[in-house]
Amino acid sequence: MKKKIIFGTIAVLLLAVLIWFGKKNSQSPVEFETEKAFKATIVKKTVATGKVTPLEEIEIKPQISGIIDKIYFEEGAKVKKGDLIAKVRVVPNEQSLASARGRVNSAQIQLNNAETSYNRNKGLYDKGVISRSEFETIELTYNQAKQDLINAQNDYQIIKRGSVGSGGSANTNVYAQIAGTILEIPVKEGDQVIQSNNFNAGTTIASIADMTKMIFEGKVDEAEVGKIKNGTVLEVSLGAIEKKKYPAKLNFIAPKGTEENGAVQFKIKGDVTLDDEYFVRAGYSANADIVLEKKDSVLSIKEALLQFDKKTEAPYVEVKVGDQKFERRDLELGISDGVNVEIISGVTAEDEIKIWNKTSKKEEEEPNNS
Repeated sequence: MKKKIIFGTIAVLLLAVLIWFGKKNSQSPVEFETEKAFKATIVKKTVATGKVTPLEEIEIKPQISGIIDKIYFEEGAKVKKGDLIAKVRVVPNEQSLASARGRVNSAQIQLNNAETSYNRNKGLYDKGVISRSEFETIELTYNQAKQDLINAQNDYQIIKRGSVGSGGSANTNVYAQIAGTILEIPVKEGDQVIQSNNFNAGTTIASIADMTKMIFEGKVDEAEVGKIKNGTVLEVSLGAIEKKKYPAKLNFIAPKGTEENGAVQFKIKGDVTLDDEYFVRAGYSANADIVLEKKDSVLSIKEALLQFDKKTEAPYVEVKVGDQKFERRDLELGISDGVNVEIISGVTAEDEIKIWNKTSKKEEEEPNNS
């Protein structure tokens, strides 16, 4: 009895397996859909990352060392050429001041002596005791002594006050050299500043730029720099301004590249055309779309339809020749924008191309959770 039960169970299981295989084999094969080639405009681009900076930016430096006495503008203010930006108060060096004062006293002593000699010899000359040439020599010495005193006094005033006479503001006042916007004032009242000289660049009191003239500065890879040239049109997108692109024209490509992270990069610059919709600040991060190649209305297919030979890696597609029957067609490709690719030869606009990698409905309904 037990044997009959065991054999019966085995028979039922075998029958179930046979039924399952029958249903499996009776399922219809996957039906592939097709697409046709189409006309499209394909633009091959590259993206250069960088920033926008003013075309003209200058640093204002003092003409004399001293202490910032007064600052008349704030960062962001618009100034005209010649506007007074700041005033510097001179703090003289005691040793230099004492030395200059000593030169003034010495020059005064020499002048007094020359004046005494001049007055004495003038009387002798008037009486005809000495010749005219002797008197002219004495007169020249007297005039030189007067000039030496003036020079010594001027030197003393420059060291003490930073300037001489009515031109007192020439060195201590700091003026804007161009019209524009003050980008930065890195000093404050009371700070010590140094004038520019052969050994020091000097202290920057303010940076001024014309914000109506901006340029894009970025870098492109060595593989693409040979495909661009001066005059190429760029589309500049700013990180701070969404959904807005500014046209620009390439005007500089660096003759020498720099290696960054194993790749050689070349600096590029382009004039950006601004409008009044947004205020563009200096230093905004930016991306520039650069058109490397463009073809209008060319026969194209989606790149997803392409297949590649496992041995030769040559591109091909499968074209419908009957009911769910396809044949291989090798292709010659043109430019690609990453979505669509140009077809030079291999298929026509009438060919139905197999969508070989489309997910079946059953796979979409029953995803693999393993």
